[in-house]
Amino acid sequence: MSLPETVEAIAIDRTGEVDVLEKKKVPFPAHSPGNIVIQVAYGGVNFIDTYYRKGLYPIKSFPQILGMEASGTIVSLPTDEAVLNDEEYKKRGFKVGSRVAVNFLGVHAEFASVPWSKVFPVPDNVSLLTAAAASLQGLTAVTFLEEAYRVKPGDTVLIYTVAGGLGLLMAQLAKHAGATVIGTTSTEEKAAVARAHGADHVIVYTKENVVERVLELTGGEGVHVVYDGVGKDTFLDNFKLTRRKGTIVSVGNASGAVEPIAPLKLVEKNLALLRPTMANYIYTPAEARYYGEKLFGYIASGVLKINIHKQYPFSTQGARDAHTDLATKGGSTIGKLVYTIGGEA
Repeated sequence: MSLPETVEAIAIDRTGEVDVLEKKKVPFPAHSPGNIVIQVAYGGVNFIDTYYRKGLYPIKSFPQILGMEASGTIVSLPTDEAVLNDEEYKKRGFKVGSRVAVNFLGVHAEFASVPWSKVFPVPDNVSLLTAAAASLQGLTAVTFLEEAYRVKPGDTVLIYTVAGGLGLLMAQLAKHAGATVIGTTSTEEKAAVARAHGADHVIVYTKENVVERVLELTGGEGVHVVYDGVGKDTFLDNFKLTRRKGTIVSVGNASGAVEPIAPLKLVEKNLALLRPTMANYIYTPAEARYYGEKLFGYIASGVLKINIHKQYPFSTQGARDAHTDLATKGGSTIGKLVYTIGGEA
């Protein structure tokens, strides 16, 4: 296939609020001979998209196509002989027409050029819609519960915003690992969904004090690990509700970036503090293949249920609505938000 010169995409010309989002025709990004080109079917919407849009994460040049997560079909394979002869590449069995998920900045567009190691084969019994909803948050959940802190039978785990897309995945994996799962959310409706996905106890933070309730549930000891995607508003509470020798995993910045702290803060309970990124857990092709196979194995076998809250049109208004809905504190979203870009073939 000859590569397009331009593509329709969700892009920004400057950082800012949701009004900077537009569906527009932009130049097709520079293509490397080691990349795979996919025709995009669906795009998963994530908090990291809002971080790039606001300027929290750096952007090299404009216009910038947004989106870190998508699914679709391969329309062009690498031409680099070194890639084609790479053993890790061969293990993936890529062909034109293969159904795949991708994790790479700039994929909320009609077509995307992605490094081959960031492309993940999708099993036949998993839809492209599910794949787009699952890959980024799914890989985050799988890697963080294995490497940031390996959740074990008997652990007690706290997951903030447990009814969101990432929270529901983490709850299911933690329960599958044998842990007791405590979650926080904003409404009773969301709490019911979280319980149906493995949460043993759900704290409705609009009605209850999170620190007091966690300590009550753990006999005053606190949790073994907390996964905090809220950030600024909740971060310091984690030092009160994590047990001695426990672990705080700062997952995201939904309420704003966490303020710096002195390392001496960790001395009070000999705590471990991490601010990992999924990308550094799937950095090598072997790591990416290992975790990609693990994630889609969980989905194909039914260990992980993927919840899609809403599909949004591939339009300026659709993008603005999705970003607004995702970032509204205490909003109605339960599960994943997805753009329908090309749809299922």
